[in-house]
Amino acid sequence: RGYLDNITAIGPRTVGSPENEVLAVNYLLEQIRAIERESTDAHKISVDIQRPTGSFSIDFLGGFTSYYANITNVIVKLEPRNGAEHAVLSNCHFDSVPNTPGASDDAVSCAVMLEILNTLSKSSEPLQHAVIFLFNGAEENILQASHGFITQHEWAKSIRAFINLEAAGVGGKELVFQTGPENPWLVQAYVVAAKHPFASVVAQEIFQSGIIPADTDFRIYRDFGNVPGIDLAFIENGYIYHTEYDTSDRILTDSIQRAGDNILAVLKYLATSDKLAKSYEYRHGNVVFFDVLGLFVLAYPARVGTIMNYITAAIAFLYLSKKVLQPKTRAIHNLKKFFTAFGLTLMSWVCTLVTVLIVAVFVSVIGRSLSWYTHFYVSVFLYGTAAAAKLILVHTLAKKFFYKNMNEQYLGDIFFDASLMIWSIALTVITQMGLCSAFICTLWVAFPLLAKLMIHKEFSQKGATVKFVMMYMLGMFVPYLYMMYLSWTVFEMFTPIMGRSGSEILPDVVLAGFIVVITMILSSYFINFIYLVKSTKTTLITLTTVFVVTLILVCSGIFFPYSSDADNPKPKRVFLQHTSRRFHDLDGNVVKSDSGIWINGFDYNGISHITPHVPEINDTIRTPCEEQAPFCGLPWILPVHFMFRLVKNWYLPAPEIFPRSPIHFKVLSKELMPWNSVRLSFEVSGPSHMSLYVRPHEGSALSTWSLGDGMPVASLGGDYFVFYSRGLQATPWHFWVELTAPEKHSDGIVSLAIAAHYFFGEDQKSPQLCALLERFPNWTFSSGWSCTYDLFVF
Repeated sequence: RGYLDNITAIGPRTVGSPENEVLAVNYLLEQIRAIERESTDAHKISVDIQRPTGSFSIDFLGGFTSYYANITNVIVKLEPRNGAEHAVLSNCHFDSVPNTPGASDDAVSCAVMLEILNTLSKSSEPLQHAVIFLFNGAEENILQASHGFITQHEWAKSIRAFINLEAAGVGGKELVFQTGPENPWLVQAYVVAAKHPFASVVAQEIFQSGIIPADTDFRIYRDFGNVPGIDLAFIENGYIYHTEYDTSDRILTDSIQRAGDNILAVLKYLATSDKLAKSYEYRHGNVVFFDVLGLFVLAYPARVGTIMNYITAAIAFLYLSKKVLQPKTRAIHNLKKFFTAFGLTLMSWVCTLVTVLIVAVFVSVIGRSLSWYTHFYVSVFLYGTAAAAKLILVHTLAKKFFYKNMNEQYLGDIFFDASLMIWSIALTVITQMGLCSAFICTLWVAFPLLAKLMIHKEFSQKGATVKFVMMYMLGMFVPYLYMMYLSWTVFEMFTPIMGRSGSEILPDVVLAGFIVVITMILSSYFINFIYLVKSTKTTLITLTTVFVVTLILVCSGIFFPYSSDADNPKPKRVFLQHTSRRFHDLDGNVVKSDSGIWINGFDYNGISHITPHVPEINDTIRTPCEEQAPFCGLPWILPVHFMFRLVKNWYLPAPEIFPRSPIHFKVLSKELMPWNSVRLSFEVSGPSHMSLYVRPHEGSALSTWSLGDGMPVASLGGDYFVFYSRGLQATPWHFWVELTAPEKHSDGIVSLAIAAHYFFGEDQKSPQLCALLERFPNWTFSSGWSCTYDLFVF
């Protein structure tokens, strides 16, 4: 905790700032030297400061290219006294996003790594392999420092596996949410060594699907280093992740201790494992893994899981076919009844989904989105009750009008079989898709089928007795318990993400969809009880009353989405950029210029809740799109334009800004190349963060450039985006672009714009920006900086 407090006491550690490049680096070096002095003779400690320069392209956020210069890595190698050929890497990052202390993301991981280095270095037992501790200084700049290390540092060649320590929340348990690729032995190492396991292949498949707008250094080590690893992240309380509230006092000592216990044990296991040296021999095959209530982890090869899944599905299909097709004289009648129940179950799910989504869209349209953001129970009372009520209503009506005077016991039996059929089909399809998460379907087929076989005699002879119900519940206990545990983890991760997912996604629709799916899963084997009970009237009235009352309260606005509660803040995120823009023509003349404060709300609500506090931020100042300019002529720090509609961001007129360290943009040369190509060479110097935007004109094409691997990667929309950052004492940025050009190009062949972002120091905030930020309510996290934007045509 001492390490954590001292790192965060430095303040925000933005790449390029003295806090990140000097103060944090010096602090880390002081602690490492102190640890080195206390280490035993069994170990050798080597320390290196790396300041790499490089470039790469990445398909994250729609695709863009990254360029970095003179950023900082602090690297420590702990190895046996006589050296080691192979190594395991432990990675954290000490930089933070602008205007935040970054305690959980990722100072706490660096603090844990320092303590692990201290513990291992004092051990009298020598390690078999080296452990490399990388304290990387530019992760928040979209994974630049890890790229600089794995592609350029001499120690990188010896690395056979890695552990990446990250955060998507503040404290709590650290979740293993990515492993591999392949290399099941790594998961096995975690299973054997971790003292407090928390891991899920479901989280891995959700994260790698790309539906969460985030990425980690795991991708860099995997894609550029071809090294397998384990990715861990704190996931609790994501509401204050990347905000000013991410302070060290909010991270419990228990969380730090727990993470330290786990990571120390796994690193020690890997550093003494024979498999590390021959990791390539154990590469093949994925692995199914999940923890059981945090007590232990079950892990087995995916191919074994596939066999188990198909066998389970086959047994279920055999049971159903035997039941439906016997006796042969009634086979067609039984089939009709069975598929009617099957169709009714699916129809009830579709009706439920449509109804609840209509409610979610209505709530969004009337401006009451995210009413549950601070009060999660509201989402359950609103969407959960609506889903349950609709499901029960459809089957109650079916029972009353479609299955009139039919044997209740027979109906209960056939609807159980219909649910078993749905789960068996889902199991087969998901297994066929190659998803390891199919193990969930296996639970929902195996346990209910086992329970049914055990209580079949009791049910057929006596009906739905208390004994039957108790045994039935007992049979469902394992899948229900695991599903509730998994659902809570999913909600804990996803609910805060809805507050930073941009203005394009309707968060109520997403959350309502989640709740409906979980309701369908949990109710799948209880639909049959609707046909077994005498009446559902009381249940329906209760659920409908709760839904209607909650809906009225939500529509009235009583549930305010955000909270400034000191103990548990749930702020609204707003970014403000005081921008001065200049648009040049083909001759270099300024044809248009303006200045204003560009405002982006990070959730669907935009600034509707802020307007009462700051009346001049209203719908009359919506941001216009400069159609002829790349990215609408706006100074995006990252290519996240697809997450924000222009009708949901604002441009408040403000005086022009004059940074003390202005950007210098110079054309070095224009060369005619073979095949009707033109090469334009540039020199740029400016602040630590700059964005380059390129749009070839009609008839022209960007064929190659000096960035990344030479192949330009277009962002969503077709424009090209380059993210630039630097540490201290970096030389001016030189780059060139090559375009194929048509013979006639009177309007030029390319529009090229550059934005300079001032994230720290005297140029960061203008007096007008400071004054505006002061007026924002205390339930917002408003991050502000100044920037300039220049568009040129060539």
